[in-house]
Amino acid sequence: MEAVKKYTFTGKYKPFDHQRKTALFFTQHKKSFCFNEQGTGKTASAIWASDFLMQQGKVNRVLVICPLSIMDSAWRNDLFDFAPHRTVAVAHGEAKKRKAIIEQGTDYVVINYDGVEIVADVINKGGFDLVIVDEATHYKNAQTRRWKVLNKILQEDTWLWMMTGTPAAQSPVDAYGLAKMVNPKAVPKFGGTFRDMVMTKITNFKWIPKESATSTVHRVLQPAIRFTKEECLDLPSMTYVKRAVELTRQQKKYYEQLKKKLVLEVTGEQVTAVNAAVGMNKLLQISSGAVYTDDGATLEFDIKHRYKVLREVIDESSQKVLVFVPFKHAINILTDRLRADGISTEVIQGSVSAPARTNIFKQFQEAVSPRVLVIQPASAAHGVTLTAANTVVWWSPVSSLETYAQANARVHRSGQKHKCTVVQLQGSDVERHVYRLLDNRINIHTKITDLYKEILD
Repeated sequence: MEAVKKYTFTGKYKPFDHQRKTALFFTQHKKSFCFNEQGTGKTASAIWASDFLMQQGKVNRVLVICPLSIMDSAWRNDLFDFAPHRTVAVAHGEAKKRKAIIEQGTDYVVINYDGVEIVADVINKGGFDLVIVDEATHYKNAQTRRWKVLNKILQEDTWLWMMTGTPAAQSPVDAYGLAKMVNPKAVPKFGGTFRDMVMTKITNFKWIPKESATSTVHRVLQPAIRFTKEECLDLPSMTYVKRAVELTRQQKKYYEQLKKKLVLEVTGEQVTAVNAAVGMNKLLQISSGAVYTDDGATLEFDIKHRYKVLREVIDESSQKVLVFVPFKHAINILTDRLRADGISTEVIQGSVSAPARTNIFKQFQEAVSPRVLVIQPASAAHGVTLTAANTVVWWSPVSSLETYAQANARVHRSGQKHKCTVVQLQGSDVERHVYRLLDNRINIHTKITDLYKEILD
């Protein structure tokens, strides 16, 4: 422990006290969790801790598993900043290319979740004795191939650090997969048994958390460390505001038609979570500006009212702006409109390659343009620092509380110098209801059937 305190933190940045304590915690716990909030510098702590262990001869190579969107922009760049004397490679592309990259023997290899299975045999032979999993909630389900592949790679003596600012954000059940990987003795053998420990069955389609669920989750997700932003960072304030937008006549017509159709479909029938999610999604699509029909075609609507409010927000913002748009076709419509109006705009969505994303993020942070980033939430909700912006606009809400919180944190993190604003654009009942749950930090997935009935009523 004393040796760690005397460790010389490398790179051009020096640690805050909470980062130093987190790094110390990592070195003392071979398998552990870091639940520090978004923007508190978990990545830096893990790099410093792993570098120390390599200096001590306790670790030879490190495998970093993280979202595709932050392999370059967060991990490779942070390794250059915090451990410039170490070598790092990003394993991405075809299997043959990934294999060659891993076999180069660099100190750190960064790979995305689904890439692990592609080269699992090469990883097994790669001499990785420390695995760092960033945004670890991607391993919450122990029944997935992704979980099973990683669990098979891990050996008893492998160091494992799992990091996320939002553990079990959607449901207490989410803790099972994480705990089973780090602290398997704390949870039962089967996931169903754990579900019965933390949830109460109301109907065949509805489960609610038990009063003891929080304490049970806390007990099984150990050893763990957590710092909140309020505890360790002096950040500017963050304000949440709502902007009412009028639906166009065409949107209102189709919204009401679809709503009546959905009411007829559920009359006298048990509403399932799946049906509720599909119905809500259609209503949100209409509100957003484009809906996918049953035959796969896309019906576009005039977005002039919503776009007018968005332009007002952009014009009012003192810095750059992030616009989160859940639906792909609405992204295309909005981006074309912004560019036609001379607003420098770039897009981050699933089809944008990892190198292209890295370049866009770098330009956004360091150059005058683009002024606006239009983002599909799942593509950049984790790990990316976008403090050149101080305004976040939700064109339409998402159903994931975790994604919502993580996306907002892209601007409200270390390095932000300006007051931040999150703007919710809402023009329909379904949007207002979803935002209400998000504002109250209520998990939408556990309330979706109730929410659906509220909207239809």
